[in-house]
Amino acid sequence: MGTALLIIDVQQALCSGELAVFEAARVLDTINIAAAKARSARVLVLFIQHETDDGQFVYGSPGWQLADGLGVEPGELRVRKRSPDSFHKTDLKEILDQHAVDQLVVCGLQSDFCVDTTTRRSLALGYPVTLVSDGHSTSRNSVLSAAQISAHHNETLANITSFGPRVRLVPAHALQFDQRANGAAALDG
Repeated sequence: MGTALLIIDVQQALCSGELAVFEAARVLDTINIAAAKARSARVLVLFIQHETDDGQFVYGSPGWQLADGLGVEPGELRVRKRSPDSFHKTDLKEILDQHAVDQLVVCGLQSDFCVDTTTRRSLALGYPVTLVSDGHSTSRNSVLSAAQISAHHNETLANITSFGPRVRLVPAHALQFDQRANGAAALDG
């Protein structure tokens, strides 16, 4: 079996301009580190893009595009979605099944919306998740700073036990992928 790296909603509208998340440039660099490690271990890298009927995330619009500076290799797959759940009414599950994926590494935007919802849905579907603890961000709200929101989600997601599979927190610099004998990737560390 194998691993896939899900890079969620790292799109231009969330990385620059009025909707830019907290520390967007740092998070983008962190995600590129995680993606480079995945690629060197031949782990499936999937880019997930949110879209709406109007506003910044209209399919094909400048804001919908993957963020400037995000490393994307030719042939890497993309999944279009319209809800915070990357599995909801998408072909993500089928792609993971086709590639015999049994565990996920998750990073992206926004901590309290699509990263949280996709992580919880992954657990519900039976996937253990490694959350890149420094590889997600969001924007402040009327109660908490963006840093507090991301830290809260790290703590909360890592303590969910009811699904069976668990969330492990690993910063990008400590993320490791090992090759199993059958050629599929496994997380180590």
